Amino acid sequence: MNHIDTLSVNAIRILSADGVQKANSGHPGLPLGAAAMAYELWAKHMKHNPGDPSWKDRDRFILSGGHGSMLLYSLLHLFGYGLTKEDLMNFRQLDSLTPGHPEYRHTPGVEATTGPLGAGMGMAVGMAMAEAHLASVFNREGYPVVDHYTYVLGGDGCMMEGISSEAFSLAGTLGLHKLIVFYDSNRISIEGSTDIAFTENVQKRMEAFGFQILTVEDGNDLDAIGRAIEEAKADTSRPSFITVKTEIGYGCPAKQGKASAHGEPLGAENVAALKENLGWPSQEPFFVPQEVYQNYQELANKGKVAQEKWEAMFVEYVEKYPELGKLWDRYFDPKVAQGLIDAEGFWPDTQKAEATRSLSGKQIQFIKDQLPNLIGGSADLAPSNKTYMNGVGDFSKENYAGRNLHFGVRELAMTAISNGILLHGGLKAFAATFFVFSDYTKPMARLSALMGLPLVFVFTHDSIGVGEDGPTHEPIEQLAMLRAMPNFHVFRPADATETAAAWYSALASEATPTALVLTRQNLPQLSGSSKEALKGAYVLEDSVKETPDAIIIATGSEVSLAVEAKARLAEEGIDVRVVSMPCMDVFEEQSEEYKEEVLPKSVRKRVAVEALGEFGWGKYVGLDGAVIAMEGFGASGPAGQLFEKFGFTVDHVVEAVKGLK
Repeated sequence: MNHIDTLSVNAIRILSADGVQKANSGHPGLPLGAAAMAYELWAKHMKHNPGDPSWKDRDRFILSGGHGSMLLYSLLHLFGYGLTKEDLMNFRQLDSLTPGHPEYRHTPGVEATTGPLGAGMGMAVGMAMAEAHLASVFNREGYPVVDHYTYVLGGDGCMMEGISSEAFSLAGTLGLHKLIVFYDSNRISIEGSTDIAFTENVQKRMEAFGFQILTVEDGNDLDAIGRAIEEAKADTSRPSFITVKTEIGYGCPAKQGKASAHGEPLGAENVAALKENLGWPSQEPFFVPQEVYQNYQELANKGKVAQEKWEAMFVEYVEKYPELGKLWDRYFDPKVAQGLIDAEGFWPDTQKAEATRSLSGKQIQFIKDQLPNLIGGSADLAPSNKTYMNGVGDFSKENYAGRNLHFGVRELAMTAISNGILLHGGLKAFAATFFVFSDYTKPMARLSALMGLPLVFVFTHDSIGVGEDGPTHEPIEQLAMLRAMPNFHVFRPADATETAAAWYSALASEATPTALVLTRQNLPQLSGSSKEALKGAYVLEDSVKETPDAIIIATGSEVSLAVEAKARLAEEGIDVRVVSMPCMDVFEEQSEEYKEEVLPKSVRKRVAVEALGEFGWGKYVGLDGAVIAMEGFGASGPAGQLFEKFGFTVDHVVEAVKGLK
């Protein structure tokens, strides 16, 4: 390692240690150990331009071990991504650009929000899949307009988490050769040596998944790291897994190789000892020699030149292939789906009783022709979820142009991968499974919401209507769980019109994920349903009187029940309003005037009907109202019998309304 490279690597270490020490909080171990591999990658192999962090053909880098965020922040500062020394000094402080874990849309150059270990591994697979698909659509001979790598760095914790195995198993099956994984193997976890819980041969596992396996014995050997990266790039049939053997807390005599280096400041004396041990020219906090900044500037300029060459090529490409240029603009236009609202054929005209999962399936067949950049699939349930797109092929190692994704039974990785597809840009994505298995998607769905990614979830078999499969497959509390999540929309439509509205809302969204919660059983089409469903709740059937005697609020399969109850109550002289509320979240975003119009505060007699858990309905029925909902886990039996057993009948709704005081 030459003088300037040594200084440049150590600058990452010093800034990281100083940042954690000033915050008196953080994780110095990973940055100290992984600094050399990060520098070698960013400086000599990765295609990126700090002047334009959103360049579409840049290489992507994800720090899956997000706790080591000072490593990434130091790189972004040194390469000139706009993070100042003052930003590093404000590490982990309120409203700073350097939060405790990297946050997408918050810090320039951060490609994904990471922190939950292993999540970055799954998102990296999604980015590599997006690159492969877009390359198959747009590249032409002599014009590789989509030609970049996805790099991800994680440690022992990332490899212990099951999500990494789920994601890498699929990545190997798909032969994603532009995915390169760095395994920071320092053999230390928070509780001590990894041997206490993790003795498997990780390399053999990854080899079994179909990865090229490479090992760097010395994590400070830049030449060896560089050779491994180039060897990884040379393999055009497999993703690559590079084990880099490092020492956690490298350079700090009292902490190197110890668990205490992982998640706590080194201490002022140890920071001083680190600087002395590394031969750093100053004990001043956050000091970086000017020659180091100069080196990083020269390296950054190479990225600027690379982008300029790409842009020149792209101009020629558009001139030669103008239709592809127009298609490119359409793929990368975040508002393109908004045109669906007026598209002929988007709003269905049907009187046939049908399951909303089937209605959703028909919408998908229409949408996939309108939005050629729609890609997605199911966790091995496409025939049941009705999510298979006809005529667009299957994404596979032999056909990256296919738009149907087969995730296998991997719900957690499916969601992380779908996040990665959206993070990459250029594609719209959906992911599907049974609603009860939304539990398996939840941690990554939470990241979708945190990152503001408009991922569409298709969750079918939405209630006790699942029937004979019984309580293990009958969702109860899942609806409340997802409704409780900030920046997350949950639609439970009642018929074809509401299902179309749910799809439109989901695809037109630019920064909010949406779950479509759909029935297995057939539902009647409702004469009063309308595009008003786009407001989250609306008056489906109104009272004759200006002020109704009571209001029945329902969602999904229970809306038709509410309509029947209204008719029965009218025979007894009780005049009620029926409100369909397919999406509480969107309803809450409406004006106070609209909400009062639909649910006037003066009408305190209210009954909510939903064949899932009761939690959350108190807000809408108040102290004087009633909720007809599930109080247990369901049972195994024909759906019709279950609805009757648990009180989802016209008689029960009528009794509930009449029982209001």
